[in-house]
Amino acid sequence: MTFNYGACEKLTPLIRRVISNNPGPFTFHGTGTYIVGHGKVAIIDAGPDIKSHIDALLDILKHETITHLIVTHTHRDHSPATEFLKKVTGAKTYGFGQHGIGTRTMLNDVVEEGADYNFVPDVLIRDGDILDGPGWKLEAIHTPGHTSNHMCFSLLEESALFSGDHIMGWSTTVVSPPDGDMAAYINSLNLIADRNEETIWPTHGPPILNPTQFVHELIEHRKEREHQILTCLKGGSSNISSIVHKIYSDIDPVLYPAAGRSVLAHLIHMVQRNQVQCNEQPAINSSYSPAP
Repeated sequence: MTFNYGACEKLTPLIRRVISNNPGPFTFHGTGTYIVGHGKVAIIDAGPDIKSHIDALLDILKHETITHLIVTHTHRDHSPATEFLKKVTGAKTYGFGQHGIGTRTMLNDVVEEGADYNFVPDVLIRDGDILDGPGWKLEAIHTPGHTSNHMCFSLLEESALFSGDHIMGWSTTVVSPPDGDMAAYINSLNLIADRNEETIWPTHGPPILNPTQFVHELIEHRKEREHQILTCLKGGSSNISSIVHKIYSDIDPVLYPAAGRSVLAHLIHMVQRNQVQCNEQPAINSSYSPAP
């Protein structure tokens, strides 16, 4: 990717992107905020509450009208900027709902950029809903897994999918229980694999130009992770820390906590399918073993 922070890049006739200066181990170069349409536009994932990014968006769109502030999910690198933009422009916010009810846990906050518990959409949207403006229509697709309220949006005029963090162009997605759910995530991947969009535009990373193949490879990667976990368990590993050190030996240790949360998500999924057993409610410090 070549870009300048705060600059507006025209990607297609209907899509522009502005990247926020919030790079990191979970955001890659930063949050890619998408502008859809011209004249009366939608913003998808306004991004973090960073003044320079918000100012850039307002300057870029000073001669246009923001009609929709759309949020794929409520992590702090995606939704907080909507609050100020809403106050300044009067645009309504759109999303599946607040961050997962009952998941306000410290563990949930330390993974990735943390949860935005303040975001409450003005308009609740559901799978199959259509949001539109002059020359553009966006179909909402509920894709739980990364978070329970995650949504993707298909730009019907260009056969393009805005995938949020459900599918990323630079890394696999962290699935962190309790709000993250591996079974739901894989089901959502299968849902997208059965669609026919020609391009995927993630919030982080470059576009994906071979969506069907790419998504099937993500599903196979998750199956391989579960095979690796089962192999570790059969080899005598019984805790998540040991498994992470064996199957994520090539990553920066700063990412071990996030890797541990994804392993936990896999183990919960495997317990549900009777591949793995746990003598208590599966948790990060529980002991696991292969099912007999």
